[in-house]
Amino acid sequence: MKKFLVLIIVLLYSNVLAHMDHYKKYNKIEMDILRNGEIIGYNYYFFTRKGDETIVTNQIKFSVKLLGATIFQVEGYGEEKYLKDQLISYNSKTLQNGKEKFVSLFFDEDKNKFNIKGSSYTGEVSIENIVGNWWSHKILQTKSQISPISGSIKEQIVFFVGKEKIKQNGQTYEADHFKLRSKDMSLPKDKLLDFDIWLDKKKFYDYKSFLFKNGKLGIPS
Repeated sequence: MKKFLVLIIVLLYSNVLAHMDHYKKYNKIEMDILRNGEIIGYNYYFFTRKGDETIVTNQIKFSVKLLGATIFQVEGYGEEKYLKDQLISYNSKTLQNGKEKFVSLFFDEDKNKFNIKGSSYTGEVSIENIVGNWWSHKILQTKSQISPISGSIKEQIVFFVGKEKIKQNGQTYEADHFKLRSKDMSLPKDKLLDFDIWLDKKKFYDYKSFLFKNGKLGIPS
């Protein structure tokens, strides 16, 4: 399959640090998804709070067209629920190229593990895994992630490439370039994690950062 480049612009309105308490000053993260300079969809995250509980809901929708025909499309909804810093549940439903996918996850306090029932995986996993959504920078710190679409477990390697200057919307940003790849590169191409990520840390802690998603056609599931 051909490669394509998707640019996701993230607008943040407060500091983004390691714990849920540091996300409390903003209620929404907006991501525009672009291809060839044109917006093809969106990825929005909404934060609601009640006492020690934080709920992060996700809405994503985009489609890729070639010669006027839709060759790839995704539409989905997800909800992460945290008690203080602990993820206690995650549920999602996604329609990917007409195929229904889902995740139902809960935290088993007695076993101190996540219990997952998903369209690609069912079983128990370590709580060291995170849900692989883009709102949290923890995605660059974990050794494995849970697919937010299907529940499959993906081991990953993240490494720092270097500092680079990139231009967007007439502005130049000094950014740190990271690569996020699957640990097992022998996986089928449509299952591989294959991302290049640029973070402008100075702007990131003020109001803006951006991610480039560069990989095979499709979202690994």
